[in-house]
Amino acid sequence: MERRIYGIETEYGIRYIPKSLGHLGPEETARKLFKPVVDTWRSTNVFLPNGGRLYLDVGSHPEYATAETATLRDLITHDKAGEYLFNDLINQAEDSLEDENLTGTIYLFKNNVDSADNSYGSHENYMLERKVEFAKLVASLIPFLITRQIIVGAGKTHPAGPPAWGTQPGISAEPSYSFSQRADHIWEGSSTATTRSRPLINTRDEPHADASLYRRLHVINGDSNMSQTTTLLKIGATDLVLRMLEERYPLKDFAVKDTATALRTISHDLTGTARFALADGGEISALEMQRHYLESARAFVEIKGEHHQDVAYVLDLWTRTLDAIEAGDFSTIDTEIDWAIKKKLLDAYIARGASGYDEPRIAQLDLAYHDIDPRRGVYNLLASRGQAKTVVSEQEIARAAIHPPETRAKLRGAFINAARNAGEQFTVDWVHMKLNAYPQHTVMCKDPFATESEDVQALIKVLDGIAPSTSWAPPFI
Repeated sequence: MERRIYGIETEYGIRYIPKSLGHLGPEETARKLFKPVVDTWRSTNVFLPNGGRLYLDVGSHPEYATAETATLRDLITHDKAGEYLFNDLINQAEDSLEDENLTGTIYLFKNNVDSADNSYGSHENYMLERKVEFAKLVASLIPFLITRQIIVGAGKTHPAGPPAWGTQPGISAEPSYSFSQRADHIWEGSSTATTRSRPLINTRDEPHADASLYRRLHVINGDSNMSQTTTLLKIGATDLVLRMLEERYPLKDFAVKDTATALRTISHDLTGTARFALADGGEISALEMQRHYLESARAFVEIKGEHHQDVAYVLDLWTRTLDAIEAGDFSTIDTEIDWAIKKKLLDAYIARGASGYDEPRIAQLDLAYHDIDPRRGVYNLLASRGQAKTVVSEQEIARAAIHPPETRAKLRGAFINAARNAGEQFTVDWVHMKLNAYPQHTVMCKDPFATESEDVQALIKVLDGIAPSTSWAPPFI
């Protein structure tokens, strides 16, 4: 597809640290966090005027799904807008807690594993044309996703001793650092499951569009990224591989024998050279496999041309990351790739006297990297000092918290604002817009690229004719 719809769904870890007497567990903390949402929207599952969806997921995980976006820059901006919105809720919740004589701090972490080794996800969505042979595309994409972690993982420290999933040849029992947080928690290539036996790709057919034309690829094995440039590489490289598969560009068949074993072997080998088994009896390393995809993508772009403004940067950063791993020198990527940015920071602390990756203050610093607070979170502090590269501005992120991108989200946002202004109850999802009191005016918009719709404009005109409600309150932000 020359144009594609992208989206990211992010689950956050939540914790409350009291400064005085009083304790709140994750469930109660999440309820406090969502109180302004419930007060405004009467729900913990809402679509916002910016087109995104904010909700409380299973396990008391706050979650934000970006609006459907049609450019990588918009995707990054709206992904970061989720952090912006949750920080606003944190500030309101802490003020409310002070009124209850509970002085403490609420933390939200954009990571993927808690202290009990429970994992929560970051899900990527890519629109595909229905005519694509989906099963074949999934099978061909899985090897790329298994090895992609070496370029876009978020990084993770590991204490001494075998991991929760048991000992395995080639995986150190000493304190260590790995490329990925999610790799240790994925068990198969593809399935309809999301939690029971986590796959790389969830295959449920939920296109959120015209099902005769499109389907949605739901990738659920990736790490949550703090770095904007890592997100750009993650989505940009995957998009290039998808384009090659869609156009049947010749790629080698890298069917992997054991998905779970390969994921863990790759994640725990920072040299990128550890070999894992292929289904045909051969062996290969993550570096070798990623080199094949990179060189194929480069050749493909030379033939087809660059389909967006960041293709050259994606290819350059992809190249530099593989070169850095091969050379064992990460200094060329330690402002752009999450695992390298964080490793540089942790290694500096170890060099100044920390005993190693299993020391509590190193584990605390690892976690603090993912704290979304702009004043306290380690990644955000690095970015503010120019030690982590960005591609979108704080002003663009703040605007995206309120305004939708130039996709169907624009129609949804306009409808939501009109319904709120009129004081009318409404129901929306990714495709439908409905006035509860006027069900005959329900509109279905199956084109995610649409920014104009006569039906939606007619619905808004109906709302404009309704007297504004005096009880209307502005959105919580």
